[in-house]
Amino acid sequence: MPGQELPRSEAIIDETGSGSGVPPELLEFRKSIDNLDAAVIHIMAERFQITQRVGVLKAELGLPASDPAREKAQIARMRRLAEDSHLDPEFAEKLLNFIVSEVVRHHTEIGCQG
Repeated sequence: MPGQELPRSEAIIDETGSGSGVPPELLEFRKSIDNLDAAVIHIMAERFQITQRVGVLKAELGLPASDPAREKAQIARMRRLAEDSHLDPEFAEKLLNFIVSEVVRHHTEIGCQG
């Protein structure tokens, strides 16, 4: 009927223009997810810029690439933050472990002591 809103199940053209029948609400969710993904990438880039500077300082001071006590404290902190945010603490720990392994690898490449 003219002027009547289409039901959400009606086919629409998605963001790729493929017309795959993606409902508008799903497109909005995806747009939000894409924005959050971009923010995560920018935040990680900034984090790694700072950890590169930390690596240079550690190399200059003859410090080791890894600091197990700090890493243990950070894991506990991230698990608490995850729990407070209703995020799986196991996921948060795995994410931090991955990030730390990359940081330690970079620090080793910079010349920090192994």
